[in-house]
Amino acid sequence: MDSSLNAAVSEFDQLGGPRRLPWSGNMLQIDPKRFHTILEGWCTEYGSPYRFSLANQHAIVTARAAEIARVLKERPDVFRRVGWIEPTLREIGAHGVFSAEDAQWRRQRRLVMPAFDPVHLKSFYPSLVRVTRRLRDRWYRAAEKQTPIDLQADLMRFTVDVTAGLAFGIDVNTVESEHDQIQKHLNCVFEINRRGAMPFPYWRYFKLPRDRALDRHLVEVHRAIRSFMDQARARIERNPALRSRPENLIEALICARDEDGSVLSDVDVAGNVFTILLAGEDTTANTLAWMIYLLNREPEAWRRVAAESDDVLGRHEVLEDIAGASKLEFTDACINETMRLKPVAPVLALGTIRETVVEGVRVPANTGVFALTRVEGMKAANFPEPAVFDPSRWLAEREGREGAKKVLFPFGGGPRFCPGRYLAVLEMKMVMSMLSRNFHRPDVYAKDHREPAEIFNFTMTAEGLTMNVKPRQ
Repeated sequence: MDSSLNAAVSEFDQLGGPRRLPWSGNMLQIDPKRFHTILEGWCTEYGSPYRFSLANQHAIVTARAAEIARVLKERPDVFRRVGWIEPTLREIGAHGVFSAEDAQWRRQRRLVMPAFDPVHLKSFYPSLVRVTRRLRDRWYRAAEKQTPIDLQADLMRFTVDVTAGLAFGIDVNTVESEHDQIQKHLNCVFEINRRGAMPFPYWRYFKLPRDRALDRHLVEVHRAIRSFMDQARARIERNPALRSRPENLIEALICARDEDGSVLSDVDVAGNVFTILLAGEDTTANTLAWMIYLLNREPEAWRRVAAESDDVLGRHEVLEDIAGASKLEFTDACINETMRLKPVAPVLALGTIRETVVEGVRVPANTGVFALTRVEGMKAANFPEPAVFDPSRWLAEREGREGAKKVLFPFGGGPRFCPGRYLAVLEMKMVMSMLSRNFHRPDVYAKDHREPAEIFNFTMTAEGLTMNVKPRQ
């Protein structure tokens, strides 16, 4: 039993929280697309921690940064992903390092991590420059035609191309294509978030139109994944040296799969390919979209980003030298401020493996633990005027900057921190420096020019952002 149980001061059943109905619990009060804001609202009302339930699935919610950090640090031994994630992702063929647990997670993590380390990113950098140039050219064509840009769709084209190039060694080039592309199918896969809130897996017995649509998108995604795997196997056949020194993630997975006595299967390889595509496409693109929108409303901050890009890029249209990324200090501050205000993971959904303690509360095994990652970032005690977009608060000379970083978890934490964090930040710097170097401050707006709604769809995204751009001379 967990030694921390001795520190428990209250029992789970004594926790306050929203009133629960018989049988359904709080299910009827929750809209899956507003899940994060509902939990944040209950936190304002009941404090941290509190409890809620979905039918017979009980959960504790914590918003205290120190406790979130401890919980993340104790994965995967005391806490794991919330129970519905693994079977749901396994069902659609996306079970990989994100949803794996225990020894399976440790094996897959060792294979995935090298693909995203700084050394590999440096060798991949010329390809990243090429994809960034393609995005610049796409936006130039939109400016010439005075065509509004679907901001999130274009950014997802960019992130899919980068992820496929880095992890799979394939130039899919969706940025320059106008055909039905893989990212459109990937985007629809986030329908699985709704399934996580369902008390009964009805789709295994009868399917609604939305379930049939998901099946059609999954067919296309898996067709693309099989193609990636076939191309990797062909490269290995032509160059057997890749078996001892694979050049990317998919080659490493396939070589591990082919070893004698391997516990990996083709299903595991495909699941990790699917996982990396989802993670690489959605999170970075959504953070970029939010950042461009927020900068659109702050002319002075935009001016500083543009001036910094002009200085670092010089005569170039994109960041040609990876070393220049570290010089984009104000852009880095804008990234941190965006992740504070608009985190793509405002809720981390976990579960207890055994009885333990969360915020002084004794929590039974197999109980949901939901960590609210934005709440501390919106407290004036941690960030003065917390509702204001102020990137300068993240600059090195600002007092308290390092302490402020400890209350936010944009890339998770503990042993299961996001392996793609270096790539994500680099992608964001590439796009922001390219945009501000080549175009005036864009006009970015949501439908009917309203404040864009936050939509929780496995990750948190803005509801439909459109961008108009005008080239700089």
